[in-house]
Amino acid sequence: MDSGAEAASSPDRPRPAARGRIAGRRRAAGIYGAIVTAAILTAAGGRIPTGALALAVVVTLIVYWAAEEYAELLGQQVERGKLPTARHVRTELAVTWPMVSASYGPLLALLAAWLAGASDTVAANTGLVVAVVLLVYHAWSAGRAAQLRGRQLIVTTFSAAALGILMIVLKNFVLLNLH
Repeated sequence: MDSGAEAASSPDRPRPAARGRIAGRRRAAGIYGAIVTAAILTAAGGRIPTGALALAVVVTLIVYWAAEEYAELLGQQVERGKLPTARHVRTELAVTWPMVSASYGPLLALLAAWLAGASDTVAANTGLVVAVVLLVYHAWSAGRAAQLRGRQLIVTTFSAAALGILMIVLKNFVLLNLH
């Protein structure tokens, strides 16, 4: 076997198919994190103080991330018939950390707006807009990775934008009309 084949099958270096799976899981985790962030900002923004809102986003995402990985690792254990190694657990946790890190941009915008003097509601809306932009970027990026072009890429990207705009409209409708 040549050294290139050995390197490709080395346990320290994922095979091409595994790298694709890892990239897909990272992207999915980032999208999920952006959606959860937007949902929390939508549901609680303007209803609780900004500091508590930021903490709620981070804690919720960490709980979701841990629960998601716990379920995934249990599923793998059933499928493979053996316990995962500590190294495998660390790798899986690292792969899906974008679920939590997807909140960083929206939270920075939320806190920056609040520190600049914005009300809790305006700060939440600022974070929500950044979360929607992040969601649209993820949709566009995923479409490009899937080699979508033209109308398909536009529809994929627009669908994410529409979802984000719907969240903003619903948030403001609920706050203004049902509160």
